[in-house]
Amino acid sequence: MIAVLRLGHRVDRDKRITTHVALVARAFGAEKIFITTKDVKIEKTLASICSRFGSDFRVESGVSPSSILNHWEGSVVHLTMYGTQLSTALSQLNTHDNTLVIVGAEKVPRYIYERADFNIAVGNQPHSEVAALALFLDRFTQGQWENHSFHGQVEIIPTERGKKVITHDTEC
Repeated sequence: MIAVLRLGHRVDRDKRITTHVALVARAFGAEKIFITTKDVKIEKTLASICSRFGSDFRVESGVSPSSILNHWEGSVVHLTMYGTQLSTALSQLNTHDNTLVIVGAEKVPRYIYERADFNIAVGNQPHSEVAALALFLDRFTQGQWENHSFHGQVEIIPTERGKKVITHDTEC
């Protein structure tokens, strides 16, 4: 199981970025996202996307990060620009372990760096947590997300040009 912990979500400022973090998490193989700030709107938005496009991806907002970390059974990965280089860290990760991936929105508290099993630098320059999560999940899952079938009401068929969308009549 892969889950994502979004730290420091600021409802007024970060709603689009946090939504994008959740969308990337869902599309690239995570099963759940924890968001530290309660945000019913993001929960509803993602429930709607999962209903239409498929997936049993779960969203839980208003969680205590220390509670999640204290109860997590598996590896804890913190994506940052101050850690071990991504390619080096990947060789040390067990892809069969439960993995909690932490991405921050604002300054990440020191205890996160100390609690994480791996502080992984996805580049050593300021960057987007959305991009960092996508790169990490792509490499961590060895691109398996491309082969995942979501079984949704709406299915997008890859085409070189144009759009091919299939709408299934069955409920997800």
